[in-house]
Amino acid sequence: MDILLVASAFNSLTQRVFAELGDRGHTVRVELALGDEPLREAVRRTTPDLVIAPMLKTAIPADIWSAHVCLIVHPGPVGDRGPSSLDWAVHTGAAEWGVTVLQAAAEMDGGDVWASARCDVPAAIGKSDLYRNEVSDAALEAVLLAVERFASGTYVPRPQDTGPAGAAKDTATGTAEGTAVGTAAVRAGAVRTRPYFGQSLRRVDWASDPTETVVRKLRGADSQPGVLDVLLEEEWYLHGGHPEDTLRGKPGELLATRSGAICRATVDGAVWIPELRARRKAGGPATFKLPAVMALGDRMPVLPEADVPWELPAGRRTWSDIRYREEGPVGFLSFAFAGGAMSTGQCRRLLRAYEFARTRPATVLVLGGGRDFFSNGIQLNVIEGSADPARESWDNINAMDDLVEALLTTTDRLLVSALGGNAAAGGAMLALAADEVWCRAGAVLNPHYRLMGLYGSEYWTYTLPRRVGNEEAERLTRRALPVTAARAREIGLVDVVIDSTPQGFGSAVARHASRLASAPGTQRRVSEKKAARERDEAVAPLSSYREAELAEMRETFFDPGAPYHALRSAFVRKTKPSSTPDHLRAGVSRRG
Repeated sequence: MDILLVASAFNSLTQRVFAELGDRGHTVRVELALGDEPLREAVRRTTPDLVIAPMLKTAIPADIWSAHVCLIVHPGPVGDRGPSSLDWAVHTGAAEWGVTVLQAAAEMDGGDVWASARCDVPAAIGKSDLYRNEVSDAALEAVLLAVERFASGTYVPRPQDTGPAGAAKDTATGTAEGTAVGTAAVRAGAVRTRPYFGQSLRRVDWASDPTETVVRKLRGADSQPGVLDVLLEEEWYLHGGHPEDTLRGKPGELLATRSGAICRATVDGAVWIPELRARRKAGGPATFKLPAVMALGDRMPVLPEADVPWELPAGRRTWSDIRYREEGPVGFLSFAFAGGAMSTGQCRRLLRAYEFARTRPATVLVLGGGRDFFSNGIQLNVIEGSADPARESWDNINAMDDLVEALLTTTDRLLVSALGGNAAAGGAMLALAADEVWCRAGAVLNPHYRLMGLYGSEYWTYTLPRRVGNEEAERLTRRALPVTAARAREIGLVDVVIDSTPQGFGSAVARHASRLASAPGTQRRVSEKKAARERDEAVAPLSSYREAELAEMRETFFDPGAPYHALRSAFVRKTKPSSTPDHLRAGVSRRG
């Protein structure tokens, strides 16, 4: 079928739906929701069989949905309505949730249901993590079923329950009773309209909220919109929250820093806050998230740096973005950076952690393995917020290259990159530096740099062609479109696709790694690595790839007129584009 995706942004879910439908032989194009008239023109131009909106913040015009079947992906169970579905799921502590694919109609979220799927809501994860993983899995399941039903030409979507029990407006406050009533109504399919989840509901009362409540509020707004608060007599949005088990102080007081994050006291403990965003001033430029210490800058009081070892003792309940552990002959070096981006300092710390891991006797070393982002490359927010973005860009890319070089020159053990979540640009190329790449089935890869106006580095001109061949490498980087895990396996970009839940990915990786470490051929593979590296070095030294790539990158970074600078600023500040990019309008087709 010819399918048009309409979305407010080409976000993670839209990318996944786009790529998965393309894998299944459909012709798929994207139109960003930038106004009613451009959308009408896109429909006239593409004459789609079906319109799907994976992520839409505005309504589709009535003249479009009355003439075409338009399917809306709503991140809530059947009967759930409102603009803040996931916020309420996290706020009320729901143990399970769902996704509904419904037909666009006059009433927002009120159309007939084509498909739905349930999903778990694991404890202690943020809203954005939930959206990119469990919700994304459920959304894809529901979308594929809806497309199949539509293609059959015989399926009749079912109306939502609009009887008396379903007509109640939800004014739940997050109490256990409210949660139970809400869950029962949702399971019954009754309509339940939840209000917009504003800052008045997110506000942290540092004088009375226990740590558990503070963490839940912070995680419910981790990526967007953040929790508006007053800190050091100024207004900030707080992004991300993690409990701390040892530090204590006066509620609301700043206690310590760690790797750019700040620790703040609660009434019964403390929480770590990794990022802050200044409140936008009237008429001022858009603000963006930065590491908390960097955001506060000169306002920061003198605080101790509360370092923790790479190997945290069992039972510690604290935040650290890099950790190491061992299970028999397997070492696990995990890292979780906000948004998947890696700043100069984070790259250097990860390299130090890797050097520590190299001193351990593990036969197999697993990199990553978490349930969310693997890596998205250099930290554009930190670059944009620095005093000299060109210099910071240069330092950041060199720090990334140092890390990749360390992986590529490791010949005394097998390295595995384990991608539980998405990877893009230099982060995708970082993964390729390992001997094997394992990927969760729900992950999406974007192995390209072009959309940020960059040539790319991270030794991609060495690692990408040797995995997929020169022709496919050129195709991936030129087209700049997302790739599913299944497709990545077909072309050799990844070696193993693990079909697991997001929560179960780490355990699945551990089992695979244990089998790899004890496999009869593993020691032989390790012994052959040094000779293979020497053969490649004789053909073309690693330094030659780095020098050629960095020559291109340096020219871009230090040219004030290079598109990279405007593209970076627009990306960081989430500037709405003026039109849908051509490569999305061209899309993918059954002809590839």
